[in-house]
Amino acid sequence: MSKKSKKTTQKSLPKTEVIPARKTKIKVIGIGGGASNIVSEIASKIKKATFVVANTDSQALRVANRKAQRFQFGQNITRGLGTGMVVEKGELAAQQDREKIKKILEGQDLSIIIACLGGGTSSGAAPIFSQISKNLGNITLGIFTLPFSFEGEKKMEIAKIALQKLKPKLNSLIIIPNERVFQIIDKKTPLKTALSIINKNLAEGLQGLIETIYQPGLINIDFADLKTVLDGQGRLSYLNSIKVLKKDEGVSELIEKVLHNPLYPYTIRGAKGVLLNISGEKDLELSEVNQISKTISELVNKEAKIIFGISQNRKYSNNIQISLLATGCGLKIFSKETKKKQKKQKKQKKVIEKNIPAKPSIPKSENRIVKKKKKRKPIEKPVEKIKKPMKKPMKKNSKEQIKKIPVSNIKTEENKEDTLNLNQVKVPKRKNALEIAAEAKAAEEEMLEKEKIWESPAFLRRQVKKDE
Repeated sequence: MSKKSKKTTQKSLPKTEVIPARKTKIKVIGIGGGASNIVSEIASKIKKATFVVANTDSQALRVANRKAQRFQFGQNITRGLGTGMVVEKGELAAQQDREKIKKILEGQDLSIIIACLGGGTSSGAAPIFSQISKNLGNITLGIFTLPFSFEGEKKMEIAKIALQKLKPKLNSLIIIPNERVFQIIDKKTPLKTALSIINKNLAEGLQGLIETIYQPGLINIDFADLKTVLDGQGRLSYLNSIKVLKKDEGVSELIEKVLHNPLYPYTIRGAKGVLLNISGEKDLELSEVNQISKTISELVNKEAKIIFGISQNRKYSNNIQISLLATGCGLKIFSKETKKKQKKQKKQKKVIEKNIPAKPSIPKSENRIVKKKKKRKPIEKPVEKIKKPMKKPMKKNSKEQIKKIPVSNIKTEENKEDTLNLNQVKVPKRKNALEIAAEAKAAEEEMLEKEKIWESPAFLRRQVKKDE
């Protein structure tokens, strides 16, 4: 009876259907000539993502990989040509075809925008593409390269201004200076080979990230985890994926390679979000997993969100692969000097766009007001300035009667502590005219009396005549 009852209970249980997860939609868009080459190279290597090559130059689009969708924009402005390193043209070209760009980016979960900054099309159009993607609610990751030093300072300035515009319109951005490629290759290496190495590195990183999202694992990572790590605004990110044979290299060498990519001018130190996936065969040891995760956790921020995953597959026989995405790295992208330059350039551009002279003419009435304001500005007064009391007018004769003030009482630069006390100086009382006349008469009488006493010598005495 017990067996029958068990069967009846099993039959009575309702059937539950497992609803499959919605497939994550990822679109990779290369803007401009350089980015179109990158996307064309990685499109054949990465599956489960759609690729778009966007450019104003019709001739450059013809060379693009057929696996990528070709999108030409701004035909009325550029007439099928490039922008000639004029950023404003690239921006206007993208603005003109906003609706077409919107259709390309609609319904995407993750938009990856790639641009080689420094040119007119990439630097002008990339912020417009990013803004449209943000408005649609897509998680947007930007991957940007900076020009070589031999391309000139002007290109680098354009690239930095473009980065400043892009930062608030992206969840996260990755920066790779082309100049860093010389740390991997010799300077005599052909330019095409050098650029291909950069493209290959980006392809490996993106491939590792996309496989992490799509491939089920022992400890699974999906798009929800990626969204958590990429959540934020303008965070500097680090993306790298390394695959090696276990026999050739140990775990410590693998960790070193993952954490120190020579193309990046920064590391994961201070990162606030980490997505880490370790892929290997079924014989993947716990000690290896512990060593990798512990080393990475010690470098990032103490309060960082670390999402950890493990994938086991036969295709990783005798191999081990680490895919790492770190966001919110602790490096400052822009210095204070570059920010000041960018502000000045923005002001100059606004003046040029509005066709307003740098120093606008001010009416006379307004000019007078400005002058008055300038006069009213506070003037810095010297420290410990002596305010002397107003002296009453004195007569000419009385000046001689005033005693001289000793030099020691006067304040000088050498003796700043000494102060002049005018109350200590004794000034004689003033005399009127009668008193002065009386004194003069008394002095004269006194002189006459003294003369009487004095006797004149014999030869000066007048001789008296006998007749007299």
